[in-house]
Amino acid sequence: MNIFNVIGNFFMEGGFFMYPVLLVAALGTAIVIERTLYITRASANGESIWKQVKNFLADQKTEDAIKLCQSSTRPIYHVLLAGLKAAKPTASREPIQRSMEEAMLEVLPPLERRTAYLPILANVATLLGLLGTIVGVIGAFAAVSAADPSQKAVLLARGISVALNMTAFGLIVAVPLILFYAFLQARTTKIIDAIDQYSTKLTNFYANRETVAAPERKPGNVASVPKTNPAS
Repeated sequence: MNIFNVIGNFFMEGGFFMYPVLLVAALGTAIVIERTLYITRASANGESIWKQVKNFLADQKTEDAIKLCQSSTRPIYHVLLAGLKAAKPTASREPIQRSMEEAMLEVLPPLERRTAYLPILANVATLLGLLGTIVGVIGAFAAVSAADPSQKAVLLARGISVALNMTAFGLIVAVPLILFYAFLQARTTKIIDAIDQYSTKLTNFYANRETVAAPERKPGNVASVPKTNPAS
């Protein structure tokens, strides 16, 4: 039997509580589609971006690195751009790090927005399915109590079977929502890890340059000042 026919039978025989579960399924599907599109657009090859930025900085072409990061609205470009702009007037480590941390606070909420609703909707679908089953079983026992004794077993079995359709439909909605939540969460974590990694690389790049540029002072290597004998 076609899976869509099975789901259709579940829906037709499940009763009133099928409609709230169907609403949950619609909301979950909309969130999954919107989040998948957003996270796909936000993804980027961090290693390739960092190689280009590093080459520009090694050649003293900070403006070209800034233009590269301005060419996209992806989160990793935004964070690196904040660090490059902070490094333009001064290549000190602390201002660069603070600027990128502030940029991280700007890009993280849109990445994580609405994803947390998916497990909640999955739980709601499961609970609605159980509630519909309980209500259906209660109705089945109520109908059987007034039926002919010879038909009670058949009617009870049929009523419980129909009531269990509600639980089945709730689980059909809940399981994919949980799987999509895990998928989206993994993709989001990958983007955040890449931003952390390459923002740290940018900070360390300027920190190492600052260390190399600073004059090395060794103990005892103090320039001597010529002393003049006081006039006698």
